[in-house]
Amino acid sequence: MLAIIGGTGLYELAGMQITETLDEATPFGEPSGAILKGRLAGRELLFLPRHGKGHRRLPHEVNYRANVYALKRAGATMILGFSAVGSLVETVRPGDLALPDQYLDWTRGRRVGSFFGDGVAAHVSTAEPVSRALADWVAAQAAAMALPMHRGLAYACVEGPRLGTRAESRFLRGAAGCQLVGMTNVPEVFLAREAQIAYASICIVTDYDCWMDDPSQHASVHAILQRYAASLAQARALLDALLAGPLPEPEAEIRTALRAAMITPDAALDAEQRTWLEVLRR
Repeated sequence: MLAIIGGTGLYELAGMQITETLDEATPFGEPSGAILKGRLAGRELLFLPRHGKGHRRLPHEVNYRANVYALKRAGATMILGFSAVGSLVETVRPGDLALPDQYLDWTRGRRVGSFFGDGVAAHVSTAEPVSRALADWVAAQAAAMALPMHRGLAYACVEGPRLGTRAESRFLRGAAGCQLVGMTNVPEVFLAREAQIAYASICIVTDYDCWMDDPSQHASVHAILQRYAASLAQARALLDALLAGPLPEPEAEIRTALRAAMITPDAALDAEQRTWLEVLRR
């Protein structure tokens, strides 16, 4: 089943016929809000606003583990996220859409980034963290609609909530070799892989961050929200078109990622650990 994680400005899916509201807590705490299960364009799906209804949680306050776990428990095998990003290169312009395929974690360990630990050991490969099948599906539909969609990009995830300095922006664009900067896709993308869920993110480019010499091009919340709102309709039209056709099949290696990753034997786990691990293994 496909799950949609809504970013800034996408707190509901207009037209979605809701059949269930799932608001049960998880072993990892409370998710950002209730998961909505229903149908849109004739397709069954799940929806969760990343920041909660009314944007109550800043990026560093989002309980990413609870969000991903709750979606997996509800039946998600694929996650398509939406989020705002800044561009670190001139060719990726504000108003464009982007599909990153690599991630740099510049949150520097401040977020809980794994389901594992506390007696349960696993090391999941994230060399290729994004589902190519899911990204190809999105890119093909964007091309059919003549929407500007960039691929082959690296997304640097910063801690926030402040906007970055010029030194940081220039480092991420230069030495780190990234083309996008945002605050929300990490650890979401890595937790999805630990949960054996195919993941891709449609990023709406809102600004040039602050690496340019022209101060009028530097990111501001006002400009970000204006640009995001203007581009959100385009992204929503893309989603509607995607749901009107067949869904892709998640890669087998993603859906079985834990088989080669687990170190702790099942016999060493307690009942609670076995319960949440079984959900991730589905």
